[in-house]
Parts: sequence; C-alpha cells; structure tokens
Amino acid sequence: MGGSGPGAAAPRAPFRAGGIVPFSTTDWPGRLAAVVFAQGCPWRCGYCHNPHLIPFRGDDERDWPSVLAWLATRKGLLEAVVFSGGEPTAQPGLVDALRDARELGFLTGLHTAGIYPRGLPELLPLLDWVGLDVKAPAAEYRQVTGVAGSGMGAFVALALLQQSGVPFEVRTTVHFDLTPPDALERLAHELADAGVREWILQPFRAQGCADEALNAAAPQGARIGEALLARLREVVPEAVVRA
Repeated sequence: MGGSGPGAAAPRAPFRAGGIVPFSTTDWPGRLAAVVFAQGCPWRCGYCHNPHLIPFRGDDERDWPSVLAWLATRKGLLEAVVFSGGEPTAQPGLVDALRDARELGFLTGLHTAGIYPRGLPELLPLLDWVGLDVKAPAAEYRQVTGVAGSGMGAFVALALLQQSGVPFEVRTTVHFDLTPPDALERLAHELADAGVREWILQPFRAQGCADEALNAAAPQGARIGEALLARLREVVPEAVVRA
C-alpha cells in the first residue's frame, strides 16, 4: 500500500535546474566545481546575464534526478557542487538537493542574493561556502532589482552568515548606470558598519545581458578605476576587483 500514514516520508519538493556548467574554477574560488543553475528569480536586475533563468519555468529545464545521476559520474573528478541561478533559495527543493549532493561526497556551495533570508537557517548546515550578492545600498536596491523594498534581505542574510560560521564572500556587480561611484561608496559604509572587511567587486560584462541600454553604456564592461578602488578601501580594507 502507498506510504501516506504515520511515519511515511514527506514528499520531496522538486528542484528545477535551468542548466549546468560541468566544470568551473571561478564559481567557488579555489575549488573545482560543477554549477547547477536554479530556474526562477523574483527580481529583474538589469545587468542579469542569465535572463533565461528569471521565469520560474523554463524551456530547457532538467529534473533533479537526471542532474543527480550525472553528478554521480563526476565523483572523484570534482570537489564541489555550487547551486546558482536564478535564485536557488526560491525553490523548496533546494534542501533535498543539497543533501543529495553531500551524500555523493561533494562539498556544497550557494550563490544567493539573500532574497529569502528566512530560509537560510535550514540551508546553512548543509553548506560549505556561500557567495552573497549585495547589489546596492539598502535603500537603493530598486534601481538594480526593479522591486521596491528589496534591499533588506541581503543584510539580514549577511548577519545570518556571520553568525553561522560558514565561509562566505560578499560581492557586488558594478555597472555605473545602476551603481554609480557615490552609491558604491555608500554601500561600502553600510558593509563596514555590518562588519565586512573583504568585498569582491565584479565589473559588469555585456555577455548575456538582455538590456540593450546597459550594454550600449558599457560595451566592454565596467572599469573600476584605481582612484575609486582606493576610496572604497579606505572603508572596506580588503575590497578587490574580480574580473
């Protein structure tokens, strides 16, 4: 008979993958990782270079069992699996997907914008590293995400990460039409006030971005000059540019 009575396992929520990068040395610095991209994101960041992952259902979805079967063939070849997106924490199935990856012997990493910080306490014990995207000063998030009131979650997520002991990095994508130098300086102060001393600045790149105006404004990507970087380092000492 079917398992629906007391003691039966709770049904698993599906995890919908929008794509895979089979080998990466950059999505978790210092680790050889596969990257699994979650389908779906509630934000509409202008500089997004994975716009096909924004809808919560996609044309190229892969179901988690098939992804997991592929990962099993990578045992001994890769160290880690990074869940990126989209926004992985938007999917309830992420918890079971992390458990599955760990059971195969992989380290597990997460890229998140902190959109759903209330879910992090359940996820953090299953994670070995987190890359947290902090997009703008808290009050100025709408210019980047297109969503009013979206700035609070990243800073709540930052506090949870600091309390967890899980290694993490804070990074910000820079396009000066969305995060001009004065906004970056305000963000530097907010991060410093939150106890951040290491900060990764990622220059915008046009590849994959669907916003023609942003691409036209920075066709070769953003360039973060030494003078600006020096000002930011006066506030966050270990601010670095990662191309």
